Amino acid sequence: MRLIDHYAGGIPKGLIAWLYAGCFIVFAMVGIGGITRLTGSGLSITEWKVVTGTFPPLTQQGWEDEFAKYQKTPQYIQINSDFSLQDFKNIYWWEYIHRLVGRLLGFVFIGGFLWFYFKNQISKKLMPQLMIMFLLGAWQGFLGWYMVMSGLVEKTSVSHYRLAIHLINAFFTFGYIFWVAQNLKYQNSKVSNRATPAIKKLAVAIMAMLALQIIYGAFVAGTHAGHIYTTWPKMNDEWIANTVPLSWQQMGVVSLVESLPTIQFVHRTVALILFVLIVYVWLKRKSSSWNLNQQQLLAVHFLLLFLVVQFLLGVFTLLYSVPVAMGVIHQMGAFALFASLVHLLNRLYANNKQQQEA
Repeated sequence: MRLIDHYAGGIPKGLIAWLYAGCFIVFAMVGIGGITRLTGSGLSITEWKVVTGTFPPLTQQGWEDEFAKYQKTPQYIQINSDFSLQDFKNIYWWEYIHRLVGRLLGFVFIGGFLWFYFKNQISKKLMPQLMIMFLLGAWQGFLGWYMVMSGLVEKTSVSHYRLAIHLINAFFTFGYIFWVAQNLKYQNSKVSNRATPAIKKLAVAIMAMLALQIIYGAFVAGTHAGHIYTTWPKMNDEWIANTVPLSWQQMGVVSLVESLPTIQFVHRTVALILFVLIVYVWLKRKSSSWNLNQQQLLAVHFLLLFLVVQFLLGVFTLLYSVPVAMGVIHQMGAFALFASLVHLLNRLYANNKQQQEA
């Protein structure tokens, strides 16, 4: 079976839908992962069994064996020692579903790949991109287990560093699949792209800032830093809580990644910087110095919309002391904001050779 050089008669719609389905499953995984984290369910399954782990315990003895393994973890010994078997089942199911969706993603990817490959619908250009997706998915699975391992020996929760790596890789995986899907979707677009380097560089800078914000969001989640100051816009009665400079004096640069008050302060501050930058882009969207086309202008509108929604979600999640539902919605809001920014970057960097005037 040979690969085709190019698509005749347009990109197969099923191929694009398959990639978007992959994006949706990654999106769902991040949402379920948020529930898993906020409910303390992530350490309930202490082993990684790729094949046999597909099925949950099917007998009473099976459940008791799984519970016995969990009872040896620091989380159970130090925090959940009063858990009954039913309590264990309540947290087990979220982690099981999270892993099951990961397996579903692998099945959808491999199954779809084989289907389109044998139908001769994968181009030579697309093949290496699909291989990168596969590697990113496999790497994400390893990072998930690497993260869980950090909470099975001494700590009662996973390392916030490993949580951040696991989360940012999920975003990156989604972003890459979404980028490739967008390229295919707009491959035959005849909209002229004359966006100037200024807006392109600014959009890249905003993406870097958003990546930093996502990492600090993981730090806040992993250290439970969102519970220490639940007021906004001030941290209690101060713009900068007195514990922030105190942490800096005691810990130095390490306070940026270890001190809970400092972590929350950085997360708040980066959110404000992002807000200002994206509002600035929206206000200047029609500037002749940027020369945006209709696709790019629409992308800027979506970016502002998801920014406002995510900013408000962040504020209310904080004010209500991070309830599970709002915490998960806030995490999904970050995903929507990220997707809208990937879309804008994709349209800004669209290949001019493929986008000539009609």
